[in-house]
Amino acid sequence: METQNQQQIVKNVFNLLKITFVLIPIVAGADKFTNLLTNWEQYLNPTLAGFLPFSGAVFMMIAGVIEIIAGLIVLKKPEIGGLIVAAWLVCIALSLLVGFNYVDVAVRDIVMAIAAFSMAKLAKAV
Repeated sequence: METQNQQQIVKNVFNLLKITFVLIPIVAGADKFTNLLTNWEQYLNPTLAGFLPFSGAVFMMIAGVIEIIAGLIVLKKPEIGGLIVAAWLVCIALSLLVGFNYVDVAVRDIVMAIAAFSMAKLAKAV
């Protein structure tokens, strides 16, 4: 009986994480086109922006498409999508830390990356 209860808890935790990592990347990705939640360009490392062959707004739209696709992959294949989301979040955090800008956001992105990685690992157990 205890094992069944533990399995249900693991499944519930997995489902909560999966819903989170489907919805949040899709919503954040879509917002890269509207900037309703925030002005996403402010998070673009100025050094990186200088190397881009296009504007920061276009870069953020490309990032938005990647985030939407990542959220959809989590929906269909959470064990792969979770790793993609985790890697994406680590890359964002590193770009923020390199410029020592928005360190609080970088730390949150690392925590979310750990949660996405954990979800990917839980997917194998569920």
